[in-house]
Amino acid sequence: TWVTCEEVNDQPEPHAEKVHGFNFEVRPSTEIGLVEPVALKAMGRFRHEAICVHPASGAVYETEDIGDGLLYRFLPNTPGKLADGGRLQALALRDKFGADTSNWDASTFPLGKPLAVKWVDVDDVESPRHDLRLRGFGAGAALFARGEGAWWGEDAACLAMTNGGPARLGQIFRYRPSEYEGTAREAEAPGTIELFVEPNNSELVSNCDNLCVAPWGDLVLCEDTKGVCRLVGVTPKGEFYVIASNTLAGRELAGACFSPDGSTLFVNVQNPGYTLAITGPWPRGRA
Repeated sequence: TWVTCEEVNDQPEPHAEKVHGFNFEVRPSTEIGLVEPVALKAMGRFRHEAICVHPASGAVYETEDIGDGLLYRFLPNTPGKLADGGRLQALALRDKFGADTSNWDASTFPLGKPLAVKWVDVDDVESPRHDLRLRGFGAGAALFARGEGAWWGEDAACLAMTNGGPARLGQIFRYRPSEYEGTAREAEAPGTIELFVEPNNSELVSNCDNLCVAPWGDLVLCEDTKGVCRLVGVTPKGEFYVIASNTLAGRELAGACFSPDGSTLFVNVQNPGYTLAITGPWPRGRA
């Protein structure tokens, strides 16, 4: 299945019949028709952007698209069955209460250094007041600058913060789960969060948004900027290269993903709304 995430804005939203800000699960089908929209309310009501899943535990990581957002973890009661409910938590550094990862005012959050984390429970997860992040931060959770894309790689969740860093041009974090992720033994070997790249240079990348992991292991970043939006690759060593550019300024690229056989990269042009299929060539022997 796939999960679509609502991104709430005004409170309350104009003309809305009910409060929004939930995730919905969609089961693909060859039959033409609409899917019954069942809100996954236990996953929290906030300004969602993206999710990714830890295959071993079934934990779901959720990003929040707001400047003082959090990084959430949902532990389903039944792994793989999100509608059965579960527990929502927010990421906190084990050794620092209420850490600020944005580096907006100064580079206080280190680059390339994995830091141990803990997860704090958050309550009243369906609150209509758009205050889940505020209560989570008050309980010690770490602040992230506009969480956007999320993708599970080989051994880590890759997470984009679109305007983190002193230049506010974006950051990529990697979260490596505990071998006891989501269990009572987690504190014995905690997961770690690492600031993987923070270029602060628009020639390298500008406001990374959606992302995916390529079949050969590099990241593919979609830019969301008022200028020329590009697809940018990032190697495991943190080296940047341009895959493609949209020559029309302000045409956001989104939803990058590869076909199951790794031969074709799909990407959406958000405005006016169409999808491109890019066949490479990609690195030999890996796609």
